Amino acid sequence: MDRRIFIGGGAVAVGLGAAWIVTNGQSKQPSDLLVGMANAQEASGDASTIPDMVLGDADAPVEVIEYASYTCPHCATFHRESFKKLKADYIDTGKVRFVYREVYFDRFGLWASMIARCGGEERFFGITEVLYEQQRAWTASGDPSQIVQELRKIGKLAGLDDAALDACMEDSDMAQSLVDWFQKNAERDGINSTPSFVIDGTKYNNMPYDEFSALIDQRIAG
Repeated sequence: MDRRIFIGGGAVAVGLGAAWIVTNGQSKQPSDLLVGMANAQEASGDASTIPDMVLGDADAPVEVIEYASYTCPHCATFHRESFKKLKADYIDTGKVRFVYREVYFDRFGLWASMIARCGGEERFFGITEVLYEQQRAWTASGDPSQIVQELRKIGKLAGLDDAALDACMEDSDMAQSLVDWFQKNAERDGINSTPSFVIDGTKYNNMPYDEFSALIDQRIAG
């Protein structure tokens, strides 16, 4: 089964920790996601400062938005297999504008996102690929300090130095902004599992690549 976020009148607990809460239509971010962040209690978020990470032609006839978590095994499978085909068949050929949006099941996924974004747009998808390829390795211990060290190793492979990694991982305002951004996106698009896809405004759950490809071809054909 895909990992699921249950949205309703109560709390949400998914995977290694609490994900997010919706009460009476109001989203709240639990402290679990910011545990270990410097100055987390004083953090202030601004979702509008978080850019989408995009691949492909801005004028492509089809837009595909993926919602995924770096700690979701099904997301890792999608990126190891289907995404490579999607990129070759549709993104690199100018047929699809691809947008990647992170979902946070736990603080480890949030930290991975901060590492991926630390390299800026030019490094983001390369770091994302490594995060998914090595997902089992960097999440294996379940120990926060070890996971941070494994994530830093991935950041260094991408050319980030210790100073840059320290600045990114200690940026509690950025962490809060990412959580707020995630909540806003997920609520608006009705995301309740990962990976999920919004293809030209219509939401779909995970599916085999041939079905994915057929949906895109239908939209290209008009």
